[in-house]
Amino acid sequence: MENSAEMQRFIEFTADSYLNITLQQEQQKAMVSEMVGKLTSVCWDKCITSTPGSKFSSGETTCLTNCAQRFLDMSVIIAKRFEMQ
Repeated sequence: MENSAEMQRFIEFTADSYLNITLQQEQQKAMVSEMVGKLTSVCWDKCITSTPGSKFSSGETTCLTNCAQRFLDMSVIIAKRFEMQ
């Protein structure tokens, strides 16, 4: 009987652990999706000042690249700040 109770606790612990990991993964996916959406919106508004053609101009490409890099750099800095607290 005791083995059965221990097995049940183990199964419940394993299921809870799996659910927690799955929840964390889904939260991370949502955060990445939100960050990509913000990055796209901010950089598009900043760098694309006219109706885009079939390709970005070299200036637009440079602006988008720099904007995305700054956005990611700031995200890393902010994340590190939160880790320190």
